[in-house]
Amino acid sequence: MSQYTSEYLQEKLQKEFNPIHLEVADLSDGCGGKFSVVIVSDKFEGKPLLAQHRMVNDCLAEELKDIHALTIKTMKPAQWEKQKAS
Repeated sequence: MSQYTSEYLQEKLQKEFNPIHLEVADLSDGCGGKFSVVIVSDKFEGKPLLAQHRMVNDCLAEELKDIHALTIKTMKPAQWEKQKAS
């Protein structure tokens, strides 16, 4: 069982990326081993998708030693606005 919660991960990602939108969901029925992240940040501008995901993985490197699954969806603000509009 992981010691991490969705609130903990959300707080850490908030500090690192100052996102305009952030969702963190615990998909592991409370054991804290499987999470989903949707994050929209200006810090992803000019970076390819793989680099964006690496940024998130780097931010959570210590936590990923205990978390066995992390699904990441990153977006730049313009992509987020376009998605919301459709």
